[in-house]
Amino acid sequence: MNYLAHIYFSGTNRKVAVGNFIGDFVKGKSYEKYPSSFQKGILLHRKIDHFTDTHPIFLETVDLLRPSFGRYSGIMADMYYDYLLASDFEQYSNGVSLSKFSTNFYLSALLYYRWLPKKVKGFIFHFIRTNRLKEYSTFEGLQYSLKIMSIYNSPAINPTLGIEVLASNEVQLRSLFDEFMKEAQQKFPH
Repeated sequence: MNYLAHIYFSGTNRKVAVGNFIGDFVKGKSYEKYPSSFQKGILLHRKIDHFTDTHPIFLETVDLLRPSFGRYSGIMADMYYDYLLASDFEQYSNGVSLSKFSTNFYLSALLYYRWLPKKVKGFIFHFIRTNRLKEYSTFEGLQYSLKIMSIYNSPAINPTLGIEVLASNEVQLRSLFDEFMKEAQQKFPH
């Protein structure tokens, strides 16, 4: 799962949501230097990652994507799952709009800016200004996120191919995602 899903499973506690958001950037036991609510979010991030990375439906999604993306199939599955959540957000959020949810999180990130790791501080204003969480809900927004990833993380990620594969497999991916989310919501009630 990517940023949106991690924040979604954090519930309403702002510090837990920020902790969950920064989870990938806090390694090993360094989470212990954070206040308890942030620690809870960081550890929740790790639990969500473990649940997702070992879940049969997610693994089936990764296998579906492997012919197109090889070793990057897991990353693409994470990105697709955020798109699928964002594009049907109100179904999963008891009617809360993605716009309201996103704005609330951006406020949380700014309120607790001092707790963000240096790498996150380096991109958070761009993340907010470009409304990344809301933009996950469109092909264009997802393609932009994939482009950023291809520049800063892995040139092997092809944003155009990413959208082509999503468009041609969206029905099957959405079916897998809906099934996955039923179990994830039970495991991580928010």
